[in-house]
Amino acid sequence: MSRAAGRERFAGMLAVVTLAGILSPARADDSPAVVRSTAIDDVAVTIYRAPNRSSGGIDPDWPEGFAFISETRTIRLPAGTAAVRFEGVAEGLLPETAVIGGLPGGVIEKNRDARLLSPGGLVDAYLKRRVTLQRTDRATGKVRRQDAILQAGPDGGVLVRTAEGYEALGCSGLPERMSYGGVPKDLSAKPTLSVLVASDRPQTVTVQLLYLAEGFDWAASYVADHRPDGGTLGITGWITVANGGATSFSGAQLNVIAGRLEKQRGAELSESDAEPLRLTCWPMDITSTHPLWALPDVVPVRGSQGGYQRGYGDEILVMAPPRVPELSMYSPVAVSVINPEHLAKQEDLGDLKQYRLPFRTDVAAKQQKQVALLARDRVVYDHLYTAYVGNPGRGDFRAAGVMMRMWNRKADGLGLALPAGEVAIFDTVRGDRLLLGEVATADKAVDERIDLGIGESSGVLYRVVQTTDRDGKRRDWQVTISNDRPAEAEVELELPFALDPVPEGAEQRGRSWFWRVRVPANDRLALAFVEKDVRD
Repeated sequence: MSRAAGRERFAGMLAVVTLAGILSPARADDSPAVVRSTAIDDVAVTIYRAPNRSSGGIDPDWPEGFAFISETRTIRLPAGTAAVRFEGVAEGLLPETAVIGGLPGGVIEKNRDARLLSPGGLVDAYLKRRVTLQRTDRATGKVRRQDAILQAGPDGGVLVRTAEGYEALGCSGLPERMSYGGVPKDLSAKPTLSVLVASDRPQTVTVQLLYLAEGFDWAASYVADHRPDGGTLGITGWITVANGGATSFSGAQLNVIAGRLEKQRGAELSESDAEPLRLTCWPMDITSTHPLWALPDVVPVRGSQGGYQRGYGDEILVMAPPRVPELSMYSPVAVSVINPEHLAKQEDLGDLKQYRLPFRTDVAAKQQKQVALLARDRVVYDHLYTAYVGNPGRGDFRAAGVMMRMWNRKADGLGLALPAGEVAIFDTVRGDRLLLGEVATADKAVDERIDLGIGESSGVLYRVVQTTDRDGKRRDWQVTISNDRPAEAEVELELPFALDPVPEGAEQRGRSWFWRVRVPANDRLALAFVEKDVRD
């Protein structure tokens, strides 16, 4: 059973497992007092992208990024030594990174308590201890209580010993439940960080808890729409943040960090141990005793065209200004209606970029949500076709690549650092919005070129023929480009060698030369050139 299924099982069994008499156990005179901190006064969550993922989707099971979390809490300290339990920290907390400010006597020691309160955790903690069984007779409705000792569990079933002998829990054929006398001190309903502190007098202090936690991630995505003028794009950008842990942070200041951050990989830290309870019996009954297996409920999600989509389990919450209802990643939203005050604000963080949300939001457990990154109404672009000349092949015609080229300049409609992400490009044909392509792009700085290769053309084709003279010193190239489209085609040739002479307008990028030519509509263009002898 998966961890998610185990937690769902736990939620459904709260009515079965009775937590009677949840009291703090009596402590010995020499043990420290226990102070529970359950309320967070203020919190900021700064999420760093997974170090090995520049683009692509977020791992839905356990996001591979991390977060820097800053919590402000108010606690009441007694005089002397006390164990302060910070409940509700992030599930993936790295205890070695935790820093606590505001404590009068500092921190003596700190521990991450990973065992979560769950049906399986309770059984495991109560092994060889006394519990109370409550059984209800189906015919009379009478409840019978009896003491029992837990002998084994929770994996593979639970064995108990009563005055009547040994038996497996849940196999008597009667409705039954188990009651516990209390919650063991090492079990918590929430992930907990415990610290041992000292104070010379009773006092109320405000502390700041800072730590790194795994199980978070974020990704950027963009939607580009061709505008009717044919030469500009409307571009919206979204930040998708993911919290894979069991802890929610309400009303948080949310920030994300773009750029490649060097981080040493430490020991693997899995999710907290919230074990389900598995009851196993001999197959004494029939299949009609239990409900049939069924697909998860279909969750109606409003589609961009007024329809509905199927949603199973995982929820993606889109955060946007109230004036923009029913947004989805590919919804045809006019970018002009997005309030600029709700866009993430870009700030410098050394050589990295920080994007700060201008409003508070909830970073909920087991949830992904989207917040607006940018909205640009008229971004200038060039529509190009690409041809690679370095491989003559068999001399057959091949399809030219289709490319959209933009410059990240304010004069061209952009002019801000763009995090790496997926770009979906749409066009509208006869009133229908159609996807042209989806492509990944790397981090782009201001004034940097952005090339988006969105597929191959069926109307622009090219053929490459190469010949070599008898001495092997001269290579002649012939390139034929055909264009059966009703408009002129601008084609960029990539040549992994220099020409002799270099054509006017050609430019060198890295080890290759690039040369742009124009092919008239419904026509062909034949080019002939000589490769420069590198031995000269």
